Amino acid sequence: MTTIKPTRPAPPPGRAAFAHVVHAEFTKFRTVRGWLITLCATAAVLVLLSCLSAWASRQPSPRVPTGPGGEAVASTYTFVQRPLTGNGTLTARVTSLSGRYIPFSGSQGNAFSASARSQTGSRLQPGLAPWAKAGIILEPDTRQGTDYAAVMVTGSHGVRMQFNYTHDSPGLPGSAGPSSPRWLRLTRAGDVITGYDSADGGHWTVIGAARLAGLPRTVRIGLFVTSPVYFTAGATVGTPSVATARFDQVSAHGDLPGRSWNGGAITGSGYYPLPSAPTWQQPSAGTFTITGSGDIAPLVGDIISAAWSGASIVNGTIVALLIVIVLATLFVTSEYRRGLIRATFAASPRRGHVLAAKALVAGSLAFAAGAIATALAEVITRHVLAANGNYLFPQSGPDLARVIIGTGLLLGLAAALSVAVGMMLRRSTAAVAAGIVLLIVPGVVGSQSGNWLMRFTPTAAFAIQATLPRSSLVTSAYTPPNGYFPIGPWAGLAVLAAYTAVALGAATWVLRRRDVR
Repeated sequence: MTTIKPTRPAPPPGRAAFAHVVHAEFTKFRTVRGWLITLCATAAVLVLLSCLSAWASRQPSPRVPTGPGGEAVASTYTFVQRPLTGNGTLTARVTSLSGRYIPFSGSQGNAFSASARSQTGSRLQPGLAPWAKAGIILEPDTRQGTDYAAVMVTGSHGVRMQFNYTHDSPGLPGSAGPSSPRWLRLTRAGDVITGYDSADGGHWTVIGAARLAGLPRTVRIGLFVTSPVYFTAGATVGTPSVATARFDQVSAHGDLPGRSWNGGAITGSGYYPLPSAPTWQQPSAGTFTITGSGDIAPLVGDIISAAWSGASIVNGTIVALLIVIVLATLFVTSEYRRGLIRATFAASPRRGHVLAAKALVAGSLAFAAGAIATALAEVITRHVLAANGNYLFPQSGPDLARVIIGTGLLLGLAAALSVAVGMMLRRSTAAVAAGIVLLIVPGVVGSQSGNWLMRFTPTAAFAIQATLPRSSLVTSAYTPPNGYFPIGPWAGLAVLAAYTAVALGAATWVLRRRDVR
């Protein structure tokens, strides 16, 4: 008897078998011209809508100073100062710190709109901003964004020593008042500035020290007051505020040329409009009353503008995501509709391999399209936004890479999830609707009302596109409409990855327990 050799080799085992299935699924995808066109359209739509969104955003912004570390900073305050040559010390007691603010009106929109700038002091209501500051500051000059070191009392955060906008050390807790005054002291020894506080003026405690490299021999030292935006309970928009501090027992030691103090507002940027004119008085030799507004701190997104520049990329990504959901779903359901799924499972009996291969192919192609499109959109939209006068926060290389790669992963994981849903439901309309409900609807609803939706649903992955600076030293509306998400970038992407893994596991379980129809 003659043995007949098979004309078709047996499927290879193990990893080789899975690679064979992946190659087969990729071949299916690329042989359907409509799918390839749709994939290219996904990238084109992401770029086009991002650019159109950027082109429609025209919000000229004021000049923004840059801090020693290259970050955008606020540097607006009232400064009563004297020159200090060489080493020296300034001591003062703060006996009170009070504040007022402009009440929010829904018609204002953003706190820093033209209507807010035109408000007068007659509308001010009592209220002290948590990060209102009053104390002693030393700096080489009065330029905005210059190096500095300061010791201060605050509205709600006790005594602090801060320097160069991002460094902060806590001192005595509690607020300053007639029954609980706070003594502050700042000393200079070369380039080292040391801050002290005391509750009684006799027992002093070191809060912290700062090394300001390259300090000139003659610097400026004095008293300052500032007050940032004020947020009423439940408000998502802050309004300008003003603080007034009373100092006494002011004494200076060292070489301080001249005998008089000079004071005025350090300002120049329009994003911190002054609700009332800054003032200072010196009733006696060691007593001062100073009023100030603004902040000395890092800048965060909604301080500059109510519009988030990164929203351009988000807008393009949402529509691209919708196309990916449809494309990935059809990649599966079209085989059920035409009855070709039987042949697929006959050629590859391990159904889990087929599902994984389809998810890998759809996810990889969506990732490539998303990453390439986001890279192009980032370059073009930033140029368009800048040309329209919008301020763009400095963006580091790692942050840019995170947005590009992360957006690609967002679309790739969404495609894999849609493949799993399509395998389970087997009907295009139902699967597309389920994908939209899972991947798009929670983001639309959550961005306006529920932060928990942006934390626990797949739309948490949009946090990967967040690039605006956030600071614990600034009270602000850290909400999705302003470009802030209630979850970290990679954590948000991990939420989507978890949903995708669960969906693929559920689809595998379903495939193994039902007939092919």
